[in-house]
Amino acid sequence: MKVDLSRLFDNVGESVEFSGSLDLHEVKRWGEPIFGGPVQVSGTAKNRSGIVSVCYTVDFVLSVVCDRCLTPLNRPEHREFSHIVVLSLNREENDEFIVVPDGTLDLAELATADILLDLPTSIVCDEGCKGLCPVCGANLNEGDCGCRRKEVDPRLAKLQELLQE
Repeated sequence: MKVDLSRLFDNVGESVEFSGSLDLHEVKRWGEPIFGGPVQVSGTAKNRSGIVSVCYTVDFVLSVVCDRCLTPLNRPEHREFSHIVVLSLNREENDEFIVVPDGTLDLAELATADILLDLPTSIVCDEGCKGLCPVCGANLNEGDCGCRRKEVDPRLAKLQELLQE
């Protein structure tokens, strides 16, 4: 998905709207696809006072399993991103700007990077998720399984005795 921004750099006050969808089915987490359909992208590129900024939103369905209890999740997500776009840099590399020497922005590459960097490293169904029982593997969100989970690691048993004295 390419967006031609070349006319924006010469015309202050000019804007370009764009929208489309990205197919990110090849992006996987733990070997499983994480997007439950196409990613919808829409936004605007504007030249305000000689500065070209690109602001866009993405909407997608996150299809993963909870990292604590392994419950499947299909969660709709909405994210907003903005960047400043330049034709060239006068100095060394600068990560604050997106450089488009020919005036064409590869929005698919930019949006994919933004989404993946914005996703949390740990995805849970609920902040209060209790996870799985380490003894029997039961989902503790559905109720207590009755297992005795207070066993002390035998390597630390002597320390436990010291704390009781």
